[in-house]
Amino acid sequence: MADPDDIRAWQRLDAEVTTSGRIEDKDVMRLADLGVAHVVNLALETHPEALAGEGEKLAAQGIAYTHIPVPFDSPGEDHYAAFLKAVEQGPKPVHVHCIMNWRVSAFFYRYNRTVRGLPEAEARAMMERQWSPEGHESKEVCIWAQFIARAPE
Repeated sequence: MADPDDIRAWQRLDAEVTTSGRIEDKDVMRLADLGVAHVVNLALETHPEALAGEGEKLAAQGIAYTHIPVPFDSPGEDHYAAFLKAVEQGPKPVHVHCIMNWRVSAFFYRYNRTVRGLPEAEARAMMERQWSPEGHESKEVCIWAQFIARAPE
């Protein structure tokens, strides 16, 4: 099965990692058909676009589920540590999502820099396919610029 181009902000990072914005009921079976073994969700389950009962729906298809609710206005090192553990130690292939793929792309920016050792420009280009938390004036986005700045130069 080809990668779905209609899941919000879908992105394949490599053979074992895909990311996106929110997933819907119809996407659960498609992820299973792609061979996804583990889904990591960084969105809050209280978000109006969150998939209700996501963990149970994925489990019904044999997909492991890790929920790491990351408040958009306060991403923390504890969230990042849980993300690292889920991505590194969980089953593969893994699909990581939130609502817009903004949290996820910022987390993978740091992951690509610190774990995979990608050059800054390459890691930034991957993140900026989804968004850039720099150059915006909102308080929440400034917090994300600080969050990604914790990655090594």
